[in-house]
Amino acid sequence: MASRGCPLRQSVEKSVFMKLRPDYAPDRVAESMKPLTGFLFTLIAAGHTAATLAAETVNFDSMPPAAAPAGWTATQTGSGTAEWAVVADASAPSSPNVLRQSGRAAFPVCLKSDSRLQNGFVEVKFKPISGQEDQAGGVIWRAQNPNNYYIARANALEDTVEIYHTIKGRRVGFKHVAAKVAPATWHTLRVDFVGNKFVVAFDGKPMLEATDDSFKDPGQVGIWTKADSVTLFDDFRWGEKLPIGDPLPRSERDGS
Repeated sequence: MASRGCPLRQSVEKSVFMKLRPDYAPDRVAESMKPLTGFLFTLIAAGHTAATLAAETVNFDSMPPAAAPAGWTATQTGSGTAEWAVVADASAPSSPNVLRQSGRAAFPVCLKSDSRLQNGFVEVKFKPISGQEDQAGGVIWRAQNPNNYYIARANALEDTVEIYHTIKGRRVGFKHVAAKVAPATWHTLRVDFVGNKFVVAFDGKPMLEATDDSFKDPGQVGIWTKADSVTLFDDFRWGEKLPIGDPLPRSERDGS
């Protein structure tokens, strides 16, 4: 790792700080950076290329049960009838309520109506309950409408985590990995997305990285299931990220 006095390190840290706080005058930057020195460089050296600006969480606990959640577009991609409803569940990570999908449709979709992100993250806790055809939970980002979006999902029948784009209602997978997805168990699925680069994490562990250019514009975030999958969702989180440049070349990360 580069030494504390390394000019490259100091230059990178200053550049990152000024992008994060463009309102600061140059003479304030050095003083304001003191508590962050080392932290910013550590993030970049580890390959992080964006900073989270804000995050929001929905846990459904204040919403009336037996109805679709207010502020969401509860719908589906394709044929069938999705059934989205807030219900009480004793196993909820944040009790008492969860969001349940119990209908049958090609791809049940529930979009956060007031969300609009280009770069950011989306995360949810989900519990696959039952389903003969599918037992899955997924997150959506950059949704233009219920027929055009990105989706990452984990499937308890297949024990896989996979990433897709859905274009004009047609879902196409472009990367997947094997992973144990236990049924009737709460899991956490997260995607970080900046530009055309996506990182999918399952139960806190990064599982796959992918690139795709199908959707570049900001869009909604949301949650997803498939077919007859009865799935519970809780603690839905999302937030915007500010791109701060490309990671350092490996030779500069380790100071060589």
